[in-house]
Amino acid sequence: MLAGAFVAFLNQTVINVALPQIMDYFKISAVTANWLSTIFMLTNGIVIPITAFLMERFTTRQLFLFSMGVFAIGTFICATAATFPILLMARVVQAIGAGILFPLITNVIFTIFPIVRRGFAMGIFGVALNFAPAVGPTWAGWIIETYSWRLIFYVIAPIALLDFIIAIFLVKNVTETSRPKLDVLGVILSTIGFGGILYSFATGGTKGWRDPEVVSLFIIGGVSLILFVWRQLTVHHPLLEFRIFKYKMFTLTTVINVIVTMAMFSGMILMPIYMQTIHGFSPLEAGFMMLPGGVVMGIMSPITGKLFDKFGARWLAIIGLAITILTTFALTRLQTNTPFSYVLWVYTVRMFGMSILMMPIFTAGLNDLGLSLNKYGTAMVNTLRMVAGAVGMAFFVSIMTNNGESHLKTIMKQNAILPTDKVHMALAIKQGTVMGINDAFMVATYLTIAAFILSFFIRNSKPNGEETVPVRKKEIKKVPQLQ
Repeated sequence: MLAGAFVAFLNQTVINVALPQIMDYFKISAVTANWLSTIFMLTNGIVIPITAFLMERFTTRQLFLFSMGVFAIGTFICATAATFPILLMARVVQAIGAGILFPLITNVIFTIFPIVRRGFAMGIFGVALNFAPAVGPTWAGWIIETYSWRLIFYVIAPIALLDFIIAIFLVKNVTETSRPKLDVLGVILSTIGFGGILYSFATGGTKGWRDPEVVSLFIIGGVSLILFVWRQLTVHHPLLEFRIFKYKMFTLTTVINVIVTMAMFSGMILMPIYMQTIHGFSPLEAGFMMLPGGVVMGIMSPITGKLFDKFGARWLAIIGLAITILTTFALTRLQTNTPFSYVLWVYTVRMFGMSILMMPIFTAGLNDLGLSLNKYGTAMVNTLRMVAGAVGMAFFVSIMTNNGESHLKTIMKQNAILPTDKVHMALAIKQGTVMGINDAFMVATYLTIAAFILSFFIRNSKPNGEETVPVRKKEIKKVPQLQ
């Protein structure tokens, strides 16, 4: 299951690197090509909220084989797509399979591992979750520069198919199933709500926040989400169980998770822009700058999991957020000539800080719910993280763009630079862009400070409905009971 998750997460991070070559191959614009990323995110926004229902209705084996099989088919179609619409459709098929994997694997981990070992198990899962996005852009950049964008999918597809075949023999059913009734109206409201919100944030940064299409979809999505929440609070069998927010630790860690996700995306979206626009690096070179940070997150995940099992989430979150605050603030001091080594080390240490806190707060929040509500908690956190990622990318790019334009006008006025003076204008644009990036990282610093303050309220509470005993030699541990 972890191997399947690894190739699915790897797939999500490689498409942006391939966009320029895909644009050239199909003779399409950047706006059109960007739909390959947008449609994947929108499909995830539709699939993830209904994963709690799917995990209750279908067995572990059925769901995993379905998700990996669909993902493998979608990847093969991507590799062989003759036209752009076919490639776009294939991305939808991929997203349907990949969207189920994270909630499913998390639910399996919480079912088969006792509470005293869940941190380490989630840490191992974090290797796949964090290492794949780290190596993805660099690996994809090398393939594209050396061969073709199609080879990316030709490599991923056979691995996904092999994992599917092995899973037929190895994956077991570990969760209980029932016959819940699907809330069709809830699915419709969820699709329109999350789809509208995600699309408006994904396109608002490029089309402008006052664009009629962006405003209309934001309003439609917002109203649909309000109706969706109301529906979930009144229906007998909800898709997303909003009553889980009565558990204080789950609510607290979810808020921290959302804030940290937004702050993390500030670095993931702004650093490649800085390295390529200001320093003139290629996507492959920019990917190498981000690679050590992802590798550190992958290495630290199981270590952090062990520490969580021993000490809990509170001090890991406090220490991790303290490191994240300092390093995010250090990124507000970028210049047009900032040394590569400075950016590399600061970004890597920043990812180290995040690696200490991400999985522990996620695991601590789900522990507070207990096994019976875990599937709802997983679906909720993943849905909110996805929205936070989309909002974070749009939010920070918007700050960078708007503040950068404002700084550019100030620089031109102070130095009496005319638009016809191409040499000085190019320097002014670079300086304005860097100042806009610094402003965006300053906002990310404020967000991280807010999460840091909240982390002091984290408590290691006993999971709802689960009993735990100290681990001793020659003593049988009690197994968490399904409610």
